[in-house]
Amino acid sequence: MADVNLPLLVFLVLAVVVAFSAIKSVPQGRQWTVERFGRFTRVLRPGIAFIVPFVDRVGRRLSMMETVLDVPRQEVITKDNAVVSVDAVVFIQVIDAPKAAYEVENLTQAILNLALTNVRTVVGSMELDEVLSQRDAINARLLTVIDAATHPWGVKVTRIEIKDLAPPADLTAAMARQMKAERERRALILEAEGEKQSAILRAEGAKQAAILEAEGRREAAFRDAEAREREAEAEARATDVVSEAIGKGDVNAINYFLGLKYIEAFGQLATSQQQRTVIVPADFGGIAGFAESMKALIESQRGAPTRTAAPIVK
Repeated sequence: MADVNLPLLVFLVLAVVVAFSAIKSVPQGRQWTVERFGRFTRVLRPGIAFIVPFVDRVGRRLSMMETVLDVPRQEVITKDNAVVSVDAVVFIQVIDAPKAAYEVENLTQAILNLALTNVRTVVGSMELDEVLSQRDAINARLLTVIDAATHPWGVKVTRIEIKDLAPPADLTAAMARQMKAERERRALILEAEGEKQSAILRAEGAKQAAILEAEGRREAAFRDAEAREREAEAEARATDVVSEAIGKGDVNAINYFLGLKYIEAFGQLATSQQQRTVIVPADFGGIAGFAESMKALIESQRGAPTRTAAPIVK
C-alpha cells in the first residue's frame, strides 16, 4: 500500500510544482516579460496568465507606474565662471516594457547619468543671473533633451524640475548687498518723488489761495465802490432836496444841512482812537433844534404846515 501511494504522492507534488510554474499572477501597475529559452516572446499584463512550464520563464518585472528619480547634487560652472550647486528630480514612466527591459542595461542609472550631463550642459551655457531667474526655461530645455534621448528605451520623461540652486556663500552675500543697495536706491527715489509731489501740491495750493484772495479783494473793492456810488447818489438826492427847499425859502433846510455836518464832526471827534479827551458840546439844545428842523423839513415835504425852528448854531 505504501509502494502504491508513493508514486501517487510524487505525481501530486510534481503536478503542484508544474501548476505553480505555469500560472502567474501579475500585480496591477506591473508588466512581466516572458522568455523562451532566453528569447523574449511576449508580455504578461496584470491578472492571471499562463506560461509553458520548463520552457517559458519570467524575464523582467517592470513597473509601469510613474517613478521619481532624485538626481544627485553637483557643482556646475556657469557661462560667466560662477560656481553653483544644482540638484534636480526626474519623473519617468515606462510605456514600452520590452524596450525598457532589453534596449538598455540598468535603466535607472542610465537616466540619472543622462540627467546629470544635461544639467551641466544647460546650466553651463547660461549666465548666473539667467540661471537664478529662469528655472522654467532650464526645466523646459532639460525635459526636451532627456525625453528625446530616452524615447528609444521605451520611457517617457513627464517632468524634470530643478530642485535647488545654491551659489557660493561669498557670492550670496554680494547679491544680498546688491539687493539691499537697490532697494535703498528705490526708497530714496520714492521719497524724492513724494517730496516733489508734496512741493507741487503746496505750490498749487498757494497759487489757488492767492487767486482766491485776489478775487476776494477785487470783489470787495467792487462792493466798496458800489457802496460809495450809492452813498454819493443818496447824498446828491439829499442835496437836491435841501437845495429845492432853500429855493423855496425854507429855513429848516439850511438848519438841517448845518446840523448834519455838526453831528458828523462831533461823531468823528468822539470815536477817534487818538483822541483821549471827549469833547462835549456846550449847548445840547442845538441838537434838539436840529431834530426839530428835520421834523419840520419832513413835514414840509409832505405838504404839512411848517414851524420856524430855532437855529442850532449860536
